[in-house]
Amino acid sequence: RTGNPGQLAAAVLTGELDAAFVVEPVADAPFEKVPAFEEELAIISAVGQPPPDRPGAPPPVVIAFEPGCPHRQRLEDWFSRRGEMPARIIEMSSYHAMLGCVVVGMGIALVPRCVLNTLPERERLAVHALPPGQDHATTVLIWRKGADSPKVAALVEVLGAPASEPAAAPGGAA
Repeated sequence: RTGNPGQLAAAVLTGELDAAFVVEPVADAPFEKVPAFEEELAIISAVGQPPPDRPGAPPPVVIAFEPGCPHRQRLEDWFSRRGEMPARIIEMSSYHAMLGCVVVGMGIALVPRCVLNTLPERERLAVHALPPGQDHATTVLIWRKGADSPKVAALVEVLGAPASEPAAAPGGAA
């Protein structure tokens, strides 16, 4: 199942899901968690469009996932720190749809850089760096505290989490 971190965390807490991969931040108290991977993020626009951070440029349209998506929130925060707002936000449900919209000049998006490798027309995109500290996102595996299971233990093992971490030994001794 896919969804924003809030939806997935709620499903883990209710027991609908044993575990979920979510982008940080996520509450610490109700979950055990281990890092899964880190992604470098960038803002993308169509080649030839004004850079999204150019002073005096009209605010661009943002192409993003639904509210609750941490990448969308990060982009909204980026605008807020600049004292700006996007002209409008168009919601999409896939990175490929976002990339297609950006390529044709509909707006800008914030995506993991690895997603750009999936686009055959990559040269039609301009990539804009985010400030340090805002340019990376960590995805973690979460599961409900006390809801240890062999399935979750197997996922943790695949992720290679150190055995010394309490979260790395679901169902067994820490």
